Amino acid sequence: MKEKVSVPYMLLGIVFNVCLITANLLETKVIDLFGLTITGGLLVFPVSYIINDCISEVWGFKKARLIIWSGFLMNFFVVGMGQLAVWLPAAPFWDGAESFNFIFGLAPRIVIASLAAFLVGSFLNAYVMSRMKLMSNGRNFSLRAVVSTVVGETADSLVFFPIAFGGIVGWSVLLQMMLLQIFLKTVYEILVLPVTIRVVRFIKRVDGSDTYDRDISYNPFKIGEL
Repeated sequence: MKEKVSVPYMLLGIVFNVCLITANLLETKVIDLFGLTITGGLLVFPVSYIINDCISEVWGFKKARLIIWSGFLMNFFVVGMGQLAVWLPAAPFWDGAESFNFIFGLAPRIVIASLAAFLVGSFLNAYVMSRMKLMSNGRNFSLRAVVSTVVGETADSLVFFPIAFGGIVGWSVLLQMMLLQIFLKTVYEILVLPVTIRVVRFIKRVDGSDTYDRDISYNPFKIGEL
Protein backbone atom coordinates (compact mmCIF):
# COMPACT_ATOMS: atom_id res chain seq x y z
CA MET A 1 0.00 0.00 0.00
CA LYS A 2 1.42 3.37 -1.02
CA GLU A 3 1.97 6.10 1.56
CA LYS A 4 -0.65 8.83 1.27
CA VAL A 5 0.10 12.52 1.73
CA SER A 6 -2.54 14.54 3.53
CA VAL A 7 -3.68 17.92 2.27
CA PRO A 8 -2.52 19.82 5.41
CA TYR A 9 0.94 18.25 5.12
CA MET A 10 1.16 19.15 1.43
CA LEU A 11 0.05 22.75 2.06
CA LEU A 12 2.51 23.24 4.93
CA GLY A 13 5.27 21.81 2.74
CA ILE A 14 4.46 24.29 -0.02
CA VAL A 15 4.44 27.23 2.39
CA PHE A 16 7.72 25.98 3.91
CA ASN A 17 9.43 25.99 0.51
CA VAL A 18 8.02 29.40 -0.44
CA CYS A 19 9.20 30.90 2.87
CA LEU A 20 12.74 29.63 2.36
CA ILE A 21 13.00 30.95 -1.18
CA THR A 22 11.45 34.28 -0.17
CA ALA A 23 13.84 34.61 2.78
CA ASN A 24 16.87 34.09 0.53
CA LEU A 25 15.69 36.78 -1.88
CA LEU A 26 14.93 39.21 0.95
CA GLU A 27 18.38 38.69 2.50
CA THR A 28 19.79 41.26 0.06
CA LYS A 29 17.80 44.01 1.79
CA VAL A 30 19.45 45.49 4.90
CA ILE A 31 16.93 47.08 7.26
CA ASP A 32 17.39 49.59 10.05
CA LEU A 33 14.81 48.62 12.68
CA PHE A 34 14.84 51.07 15.59
CA GLY A 35 18.60 51.28 15.39
CA LEU A 36 19.06 47.53 14.91
CA THR A 37 20.53 46.31 11.64
CA ILE A 38 18.77 43.22 10.30
CA THR A 39 18.26 41.62 6.91
CA GLY A 40 14.94 41.35 5.11
CA GLY A 41 15.05 37.58 5.41
CA LEU A 42 14.28 37.90 9.11
CA LEU A 43 10.73 38.91 8.19
CA VAL A 44 9.86 35.47 6.87
CA PHE A 45 12.65 32.97 7.68
CA PRO A 46 11.43 32.20 11.24
CA VAL A 47 8.15 31.05 9.71
CA SER A 48 10.03 28.07 8.27
CA TYR A 49 11.03 27.02 11.79
CA ILE A 50 7.45 27.39 12.98
CA ILE A 51 6.27 25.14 10.13
CA ASN A 52 9.11 22.74 10.94
CA ASP A 53 7.76 22.56 14.51
CA CYS A 54 4.23 21.91 13.26
CA ILE A 55 5.28 19.12 10.89
CA SER A 56 7.55 17.47 13.47
CA GLU A 57 4.81 17.65 16.09
CA VAL A 58 1.99 16.28 13.93
CA TRP A 59 3.69 13.88 11.50
CA GLY A 60 7.08 13.23 13.11
CA PHE A 61 10.74 13.51 12.16
CA LYS A 62 10.53 11.37 9.02
CA LYS A 63 7.99 13.66 7.37
CA ALA A 64 9.94 16.73 8.52
CA ARG A 65 13.08 15.25 6.97
CA LEU A 66 11.37 14.98 3.59
CA ILE A 67 10.18 18.61 3.74
CA ILE A 68 13.62 19.86 4.80
CA TRP A 69 15.29 18.19 1.83
CA SER A 70 12.61 19.48 -0.53
CA GLY A 71 13.28 23.00 0.78
CA PHE A 72 17.01 22.53 0.24
CA LEU A 73 16.53 21.34 -3.34
CA MET A 74 14.08 24.13 -4.21
CA ASN A 75 16.49 26.72 -2.82
CA PHE A 76 19.34 25.16 -4.77
CA PHE A 77 17.22 25.24 -7.93
CA VAL A 78 16.29 28.93 -7.53
CA VAL A 79 19.87 29.93 -6.73
CA GLY A 80 21.14 27.93 -9.71
CA MET A 81 18.63 29.46 -12.12
CA GLY A 82 19.43 32.90 -10.73
CA GLN A 83 23.14 32.40 -11.36
CA LEU A 84 22.44 31.19 -14.89
CA ALA A 85 20.32 34.26 -15.59
CA VAL A 86 23.10 36.50 -14.24
CA TRP A 87 25.71 34.86 -16.44
CA LEU A 88 23.62 35.18 -19.62
CA PRO A 89 24.22 38.47 -21.48
CA ALA A 90 21.62 41.19 -20.95
CA ALA A 91 19.82 42.78 -23.89
CA PRO A 92 21.51 46.06 -24.95
CA PHE A 93 18.35 48.13 -24.37
CA TRP A 94 17.66 46.76 -20.86
CA ASP A 95 18.96 48.96 -18.05
CA GLY A 96 18.02 46.72 -15.10
CA ALA A 97 21.03 44.37 -15.28
CA GLU A 98 22.90 45.89 -12.35
CA SER A 99 19.92 45.67 -9.99
CA PHE A 100 19.06 42.16 -11.18
CA ASN A 101 22.63 40.96 -10.66
CA PHE A 102 22.68 42.49 -7.18
CA ILE A 103 19.64 40.43 -6.15
CA PHE A 104 20.44 37.12 -7.85
CA GLY A 105 24.23 37.25 -8.20
CA LEU A 106 25.00 35.90 -4.73
CA ALA A 107 28.63 35.20 -3.89
CA PRO A 108 29.42 31.45 -3.82
CA ARG A 109 30.37 31.58 -0.12
CA ILE A 110 26.99 33.16 0.72
CA VAL A 111 25.18 30.40 -1.14
CA ILE A 112 27.22 27.67 0.57
CA ALA A 113 26.75 29.33 3.97
CA SER A 114 23.01 29.70 3.49
CA LEU A 115 22.35 26.15 2.31
CA ALA A 116 24.63 24.53 4.91
CA ALA A 117 23.16 26.60 7.74
CA PHE A 118 19.63 25.76 6.65
CA LEU A 119 20.28 22.01 6.67
CA VAL A 120 22.04 21.98 10.04
CA GLY A 121 19.55 24.29 11.75
CA SER A 122 16.43 22.65 10.32
CA PHE A 123 17.46 19.10 11.15
CA LEU A 124 18.48 20.04 14.69
CA ASN A 125 15.17 21.85 15.15
CA ALA A 126 13.20 18.76 14.03
CA TYR A 127 15.39 16.40 16.09
CA VAL A 128 15.02 18.39 19.33
CA MET A 129 11.27 18.73 18.77
CA SER A 130 10.95 14.98 18.22
CA ARG A 131 13.08 13.91 21.19
CA MET A 132 11.46 16.36 23.60
CA LYS A 133 8.01 15.13 22.57
CA LEU A 134 8.98 11.58 23.50
CA MET A 135 10.54 12.63 26.80
CA SER A 136 7.55 14.77 27.79
CA ASN A 137 5.00 12.26 26.48
CA GLY A 138 3.52 14.93 24.21
CA ARG A 139 3.18 17.62 26.86
CA ASN A 140 4.58 21.17 26.97
CA PHE A 141 4.34 21.95 23.26
CA SER A 142 5.11 25.64 23.86
CA LEU A 143 8.37 24.85 25.66
CA ARG A 144 9.38 22.33 23.02
CA ALA A 145 8.67 24.78 20.20
CA VAL A 146 10.77 27.52 21.79
CA VAL A 147 13.69 25.27 22.81
CA SER A 148 13.87 23.58 19.40
CA THR A 149 13.85 26.99 17.72
CA VAL A 150 16.64 28.30 19.94
CA VAL A 151 18.76 25.23 19.17
CA GLY A 152 18.03 25.37 15.43
CA GLU A 153 18.50 29.11 15.06
CA THR A 154 21.70 29.03 17.12
CA ALA A 155 23.15 26.31 14.92
CA ASP A 156 22.00 28.18 11.80
CA SER A 157 23.77 31.36 12.89
CA LEU A 158 26.92 29.54 14.04
CA VAL A 159 27.24 27.96 10.60
CA PHE A 160 26.08 30.84 8.39
CA PHE A 161 27.92 33.89 9.70
CA PRO A 162 31.48 32.47 9.97
CA ILE A 163 31.25 30.93 6.47
CA ALA A 164 29.60 33.98 4.89
CA PHE A 165 31.50 36.78 6.61
CA GLY A 166 34.58 35.25 8.26
CA GLY A 167 37.65 37.29 7.36
CA ILE A 168 35.47 40.13 6.10
CA VAL A 169 33.80 41.22 9.33
CA GLY A 170 35.53 41.26 12.70
CA TRP A 171 34.75 38.38 15.06
CA SER A 172 33.30 40.69 17.70
CA VAL A 173 30.87 42.09 15.12
CA LEU A 174 30.07 38.58 13.89
CA LEU A 175 29.25 37.52 17.44
CA GLN A 176 26.95 40.50 17.88
CA MET A 177 25.19 39.72 14.59
CA MET A 178 24.72 36.08 15.57
CA LEU A 179 23.35 36.86 19.02
CA LEU A 180 20.99 39.48 17.60
CA GLN A 181 19.64 37.10 14.96
CA ILE A 182 19.12 34.31 17.51
CA PHE A 183 17.39 36.67 19.93
CA LEU A 184 15.08 38.27 17.36
CA LYS A 185 14.09 34.96 15.76
CA THR A 186 13.33 33.46 19.18
CA VAL A 187 11.20 36.48 20.10
CA TYR A 188 9.42 36.06 16.76
CA GLU A 189 8.64 32.43 17.64
CA ILE A 190 7.30 33.39 21.09
CA LEU A 191 5.09 36.17 19.71
CA VAL A 192 3.39 33.90 17.18
CA LEU A 193 3.26 30.90 19.52
CA PRO A 194 -0.49 31.32 20.25
CA VAL A 195 -1.14 31.03 16.50
CA THR A 196 1.21 28.03 16.19
CA ILE A 197 -0.57 26.21 19.03
CA ARG A 198 -3.98 26.71 17.42
CA VAL A 199 -2.71 25.62 14.00
CA VAL A 200 -1.23 22.42 15.45
CA ARG A 201 -4.42 21.61 17.35
CA PHE A 202 -6.51 22.24 14.24
CA ILE A 203 -4.33 20.03 12.04
CA LYS A 204 -4.29 17.20 14.59
CA ARG A 205 -8.07 17.31 14.75
CA VAL A 206 -8.60 17.50 10.97
CA ASP A 207 -5.81 15.12 9.93
CA GLY A 208 -6.16 12.71 12.84
CA SER A 209 -2.39 12.42 13.18
CA ASP A 210 -0.19 12.83 16.27
CA THR A 211 3.09 10.96 15.67
CA TYR A 212 5.59 9.83 18.31
CA ASP A 213 8.99 8.97 16.83
CA ARG A 214 9.67 5.65 18.52
CA ASP A 215 12.28 3.32 17.00
CA ILE A 216 13.11 5.50 14.01
CA SER A 217 16.39 6.53 12.44
CA TYR A 218 17.39 10.18 12.78
CA ASN A 219 19.83 9.83 9.92
CA PRO A 220 19.10 12.93 7.77
CA PHE A 221 19.97 11.03 4.58
CA LYS A 222 17.32 8.29 4.93
CA ILE A 223 14.92 10.23 2.73
CA GLY A 224 13.20 7.12 1.40
CA GLU A 225 12.11 6.09 4.90
CA LEU A 226 8.66 7.66 5.29
